[in-house]
Amino acid sequence: MISRRTALAGISGAFAVPALARDVRLGFENGTRLLGSGFSEKGEMIVQRTRAPLLETPFEVFDDGLFTPNDRFYVRWHYQDIPLAVNARDHRLNVSGAVSRPLALTLGELLKLPRIELAAVNQCSGNSRGFVAPRVAGAQWGHGAMGCARWTGVPLKAVLERAGVKPGARAVRFGGLDEPPPEAPRFLKSLGMDHALDGEVMIAFAMNGAALPMLNGYPIRLVVPGWFSTYWIKALSSIEVLDKEDDNFWMATAYRIPATVDGGVPPGTTQFESVPINTMPPRSFFTNLRDGAIVPPGPRLVRGIAFGGASAVAKVELSRDGGVSWQPATLGTDAGRYAFRGWQATTEFLAGAATLHVRCTAADGRVQPMRPVWNPGGYLYNAVEKVEVRVA
Repeated sequence: MISRRTALAGISGAFAVPALARDVRLGFENGTRLLGSGFSEKGEMIVQRTRAPLLETPFEVFDDGLFTPNDRFYVRWHYQDIPLAVNARDHRLNVSGAVSRPLALTLGELLKLPRIELAAVNQCSGNSRGFVAPRVAGAQWGHGAMGCARWTGVPLKAVLERAGVKPGARAVRFGGLDEPPPEAPRFLKSLGMDHALDGEVMIAFAMNGAALPMLNGYPIRLVVPGWFSTYWIKALSSIEVLDKEDDNFWMATAYRIPATVDGGVPPGTTQFESVPINTMPPRSFFTNLRDGAIVPPGPRLVRGIAFGGASAVAKVELSRDGGVSWQPATLGTDAGRYAFRGWQATTEFLAGAATLHVRCTAADGRVQPMRPVWNPGGYLYNAVEKVEVRVA
């Protein structure tokens, strides 16, 4: 846990044009990207866009442990005008709207509130969009627009209770220090009142025991465990309690998914009832075996990571016959219901070609499908992952 002194220390967040080192291939058509460095507080990252920055975590990082290092944690901003430096002592978190006591909390005041710590996956709504077929518009991410961290902060509930939520309040809307261009809507997201008061939604000032990197939302950000990162507002500066459902652009128009059981519609469909995107579905990945690898014959330990999305990982299974039969994997350390969980299994590789699939079943009963769902936003991708290797 970081100290108050560290939490309040201002840092410079200016970033340079990255030094581009080499190409990386993300496994889908037009999936060649540049691996670059030079972004403030970041190591080598896959560069999807420099400004507003979209930086993807190289997938080999996920084989090093359950928690994604801060300097390799992916970055996603919507607008170019993002905070590049913040004077933490001057920063205020303003709470307004349907409350009895409007607030303008300093970070010092915020840090006096009870603290909580929680491990959780932060995943972009469009993670893996590059694999969606037919192709859809939006950032063509590989699988690295995600990360898992230990988040330290104060419960949103404590701040709302201090402000005194008025009877009849329906939702809580959040905004950050990023600014839209002229005529564009400010990036705002909201949660229902019951969700906002559940005690798990957090205003975080630290990740993995250190102050948030500037590009990941310094000095404070919202953490919404189990939900896609569009709700995890970075550089949090405003909280507004609403007495009606939020009808701003980013809730009523953008980031919406089909109101179907799996969030999918037939490819090409444009007209459908929709709801705001919300909880993450389960996912699992191989981390020590890459597609196209050459492996020696014989028994081999295969490992990876999984997460249950809105609930814990119940089990992870491997298949060698295209999903006809499944072999249970051994689960590793349980860091919490919202965190990555490691898995491993030993399987025999015979000379020739081999294809392995991995799937996760979540504690809420959701299971990864063999085929991905399709929707126009390229959201909710969680198809069973496979690797094809040559045994020689």
